[in-house]
Parts: sequence; structure tokens; C-alpha cells
Amino acid sequence: MDYILGLTGFPLGHSLSPKLHSAALHATGLEGEYCLFSVSPDDPQALSELTGRLRTGKLHGLNVTIPYKQAVIPLLDELTLSAQVIGAVNTLYLKDGRLIGHNTDAPGFLADLAKFLTNGISEKKALVLGAGGAARAVVYALLMDDWNVTLAVRRADVGLAGALIESFKRQAGAGSMCSVLLEAGYLSRLENGMRLIVNATPIGMFPETEISPWPVDLPFPHEAAVYDVIYNPRQTRLVRDARCAGLRASTGLGMLVEQAALSFACWTGRDAPRDVMFSAVEA
Repeated sequence: MDYILGLTGFPLGHSLSPKLHSAALHATGLEGEYCLFSVSPDDPQALSELTGRLRTGKLHGLNVTIPYKQAVIPLLDELTLSAQVIGAVNTLYLKDGRLIGHNTDAPGFLADLAKFLTNGISEKKALVLGAGGAARAVVYALLMDDWNVTLAVRRADVGLAGALIESFKRQAGAGSMCSVLLEAGYLSRLENGMRLIVNATPIGMFPETEISPWPVDLPFPHEAAVYDVIYNPRQTRLVRDARCAGLRASTGLGMLVEQAALSFACWTGRDAPRDVMFSAVEA
């Protein structure tokens, strides 16, 4: 069969997904194409029409990105457990006539984190910057892997952080979660014991590549590893500064590949060629 796969969101001009999935289709010997379906927020009916194409078999799989990871949920029949708890989907597929929403961001992050932390870590204490959609997936993944999580947020996002914490305490049985302000005075008190810092904000993403979410002149915890979920640019300001301070640091290209590979497996039943996919987008 010819697989018709795609991505919906807005805007989509920056997406690397067509390169990832085209490489995967070619490497596994499958016929098909991966298309971009840009849906303007001014055209709410277009999202419903697109999910309708999944129901009729005209599409065989769909990724969802900003701003529709939550907006598409009312159009679905069922959510997987991870999608329910995170409250967002990024992968849609049809199963037994039912349209399913899944989230591969969390397991994708966790898989790449395991590769990044190859030497292990002495104590599972993580600081996650941000409380938006990306942070929800990251926090869910860390909690499922028995990490203690502290959220660091701007003053404007304190309410968002509180809602995230309450949501996961209720739905995921989270044990150790708290939040602080993303300011030097508060973060300096957390220096001891933090073993992982994850940037789940868009700060530092192309084209604003010379800014960092980490407060100016605040030293990094000396035993921490730094993971930035941003993958464009290949080396963010946060990662560059962390490496200059002698820390292990990585951007999120590996997470992008992992979550795409998991989506590909959902749609095709094939194990995705991660090395091929990574090579297709590394440049």
C-alpha cells in the first residue's frame, strides 16, 4: 500500500518531519509520502475535515503540532493513557474504526535522555524550565522514570505551573513536585542536588538564537547535565554556555527523531530506522 502520512499545525515552514519520515519510508522499502497540512487558526473547519480524511482512510497517519495538540482532542474517539495524562496529542491513527490520539513526545524524550545520560546519574533530581505543552510531556516522562521534579517558571506562569502540578498529582500519582520562580535568587538556592536541567521553553529557538532561559551570571549547578528540547539551532545558547562551564549538554534533535520513530511505528507497524532518520536531519 501507499502510505499517506502528514503533519498539521500552523505555521509549518520550519518542520523537519517530511525529511524524517521520507527517509524512514525509503529505508523500510515502503511506498508513500509525508505531507504538510497547514491549518490556519482562521479556518476551524479545516482541522475537522483533516481528521475526517483519517476516518475514511485517505490519510494513514497524522502528526499534530502547535497550536492543535489540545484543540484536536474533541475530534477524537479515544486517547492513550499518556495523552490523557499529558492533556495533549501529537500522533493520530485509526484503530478498529476509532480515531486514537497518542503522545510520543514523552517516551521520545525519555529514550533520548537515556542515550544522553550514558554514564547514569547519581540522584534523580530535575529542574524543568517552563510549564507549557512541552513541559507537560517532559514532566510526565520524568515522573514515570521516578525523578523528583522542580518547575522553574516566569511570574506570569505561576498559575500554569500550579495547574500542571495539581493535574499530575491527581492523574499520575506524582510524589515529589514543586515550583519556583525562574529567577537567579530562587534558582541559586536549588544548586545543590540538581542533576538535570531541562529547557522546555521556546527561549533560544531560531531565529532568536542568542538568548537563553538561564538567568545571566547565575552559575550552573556543577554536577548537572543540561538538556534543551529545542533542536533548531543545533546548538542553543543554553547548551553552548553549559558546555563552556564543563557540563554535559544536548539539544533536542534526538528527541525529535525518537518521537517521530514512535509515530512511524504506530502507523506502519515497522521499527523505524532511527540512524537513517537522524542522518536525514542532522545538518
